[in-house]
Amino acid sequence: MSGHHKFKKKKEGGTPAISTASLPDIVFMLLFFFMVATVMRDTDKKVKVFLPYADQVQKLEKKQLVSTIYVGVPTKRYQKKFGKEPVIQLADKFATVNDIQAFILNERMARREELRPLMITSIKADADDKMGLITDIKEKLREVNALKINYAARKGDVSQNK
Repeated sequence: MSGHHKFKKKKEGGTPAISTASLPDIVFMLLFFFMVATVMRDTDKKVKVFLPYADQVQKLEKKQLVSTIYVGVPTKRYQKKFGKEPVIQLADKFATVNDIQAFILNERMARREELRPLMITSIKADADDKMGLITDIKEKLREVNALKINYAARKGDVSQNK
């Protein structure tokens, strides 16, 4: 019985409650981290882009001059609506080949006049995509005189692209 009594006595001394003072700090840090981490992504990619390999991939220095056209199969959550065939994504919206010219013209208007001739259109396409779609895109770009086209690919050896 005396053992039990001893235990009780200790309890009365009281263990200090866990301090929750730093909890708001931790929550804030996490919140801040997620805010920063989410803003980092360029656009919410709605298509799966598995880039083809290429011998030399040029890093684009002047990112502000680049308009990106994504081509790929819609990600899982968009497949119900858009199917599993490769689609085009302009900025963060799904689009068709016919939307490309308006997109390029809008992108042009958004840039300062002296930068417009330097603009590059970057096509980021899935390695397995039908080249037909890419050809259609390039055709539309040619019609609006967007002749600087960068075809984005993954670094690596071409022979691996099977």
